Amino acid sequence: MDTGNWWWPWAGTEEAVQPPAAPEIVVELFEPEVLPPAHPYYPVGVSIPGYEPNEAPLPVLLASLGGMLGFALLGASAIALRANPNLSKSKLALLCWFVMNGCLHCFFEGYFVLNHATIASSQNVLAQLWKEYALSDSRYLTSNFFMLSIETITAFIWGPLCFANAIAIVRGSPSQHALRIVVCMAHLYGVALYYGTSLSETYFTGLSHSRPEPLYFWGYYVGFNLPWAIIPTILLFNSVATISIRLGTLDKVHAMLDARRPMHNGTNGFATEPKKTR
Repeated sequence: MDTGNWWWPWAGTEEAVQPPAAPEIVVELFEPEVLPPAHPYYPVGVSIPGYEPNEAPLPVLLASLGGMLGFALLGASAIALRANPNLSKSKLALLCWFVMNGCLHCFFEGYFVLNHATIASSQNVLAQLWKEYALSDSRYLTSNFFMLSIETITAFIWGPLCFANAIAIVRGSPSQHALRIVVCMAHLYGVALYYGTSLSETYFTGLSHSRPEPLYFWGYYVGFNLPWAIIPTILLFNSVATISIRLGTLDKVHAMLDARRPMHNGTNGFATEPKKTR
C-alpha cells in the first residue's frame, strides 16, 4: 500500500475526479437605444431647459394673434379718422402699418425681452406663439445675447417711434418724414443683422437654428421677416423723394424772392431810380 499520498483523497484511483466545469457565460451586445430629442428644435442637441410643448393648435394661435392686431388696427383707425376726417386712404394704410409695428415691437417682442428665460415652459398665448416661431430660429428659446440685444432696442426704442410716426401722420406734422426715415433705416438694419448673423453662422459652422422643413425656413424665417425689408425700403425712398422735392421747391421760392427784392436806399428805405448821365 502506497502511503506516499495518504493526504490526497483521490490518490490511488485509476482516474482522477475532474472538478465541475465553470458555467459558460454568454455576453450579448446590445446597441444603445437612441432616445428621441426632448424638443423639436435645431440644431440637434441644443439645450432648452424646461421645455413644454404647446397646448393650443396652430390655427388657434394664429387666430389669437390676428384678432389682437385686428382689434388694435380698427381702434387706431377709428380714433385717427375722428381726429382727422380728411385722412386719405393711403395715409390711413400707412398709419395702420406703423400701429401694427408699434404693437408687435412693444408688446410681442417686449414680452420676449422680459420673459425670455421662461418662454419654453410657459403656456400663455404669446409664449406659445414664440415657441412656434422658434421652430425657425431656436435662438429665441436659448436666451441668445444677440437676440436679447436687438429685441431690447426694438421693443423700447423703435416701437415707441412707430407710435410717434402714427401720431405725426394723423396730425399732418412735417416731422413724419424724418421719423419715417429713422424707423425705416432701423428696420432695414435690424433685418440685415438678423439674417446676416444666422446665415453666416450656418455657412461657417454648418449649424442651422431652423428646422429643415421648407415651412419653417422659407415660411417662418424668410417669409415673416421679408415685409420688414420690402415695405421700409419703399417708404424710405418715398420720404427721401418727398423731402428732396419740397426742399427743391423751397430753394426756387427763395431764389424768386431774392430776384424780385427791390433795391433799397441806405437812408430812407425807398427804391431809387438810377441817375441819368449826360
